[in-house]
Amino acid sequence: MAQEVDNGPAAENAPTKPLVFSALKPQICVSAAKANDAIAFYKAAFCAEELKRAVHPKRKAEQDIPLVLSCELQIGGSVFIVCDKTEECAAENIGFTFCLETEDVEAAVSHALKAGAVVESEISEDESGRSGKVKDPFGNIWTVCSASSQSSDAPVA
Repeated sequence: MAQEVDNGPAAENAPTKPLVFSALKPQICVSAAKANDAIAFYKAAFCAEELKRAVHPKRKAEQDIPLVLSCELQIGGSVFIVCDKTEECAAENIGFTFCLETEDVEAAVSHALKAGAVVESEISEDESGRSGKVKDPFGNIWTVCSASSQSSDAPVA
């Protein structure tokens, strides 16, 4: 049975045509000096694929390694952005939490640890599957879990 949800005042704020979004891309903000290190870490730890990169236009010619403005990375079917920390970014060291699904939790956690992550919580198992948490060198938490631990046949209350 469908349940109606009140999403707030509709009439005065409703767009004239429906809004369509093509993607949701979380951002990980790191200091500009560490952006290249963060990108390398996500590639090494989670086999991220670099999709595109933008560098600071004024800093490009001045440095051997240009400072990253933003870099779009893909893990599995998901895309996220590593960007330099600006005033708009969250406060220092706030971090984010991400969930990665895999069939081999142990191997994924081990791979991340070799790349520089630290254990946040040991791998454990419950009725929904196996999972463990690592913290990357930039303060973000990565929950690595078996695909079954993120899906459930139980009804939503």
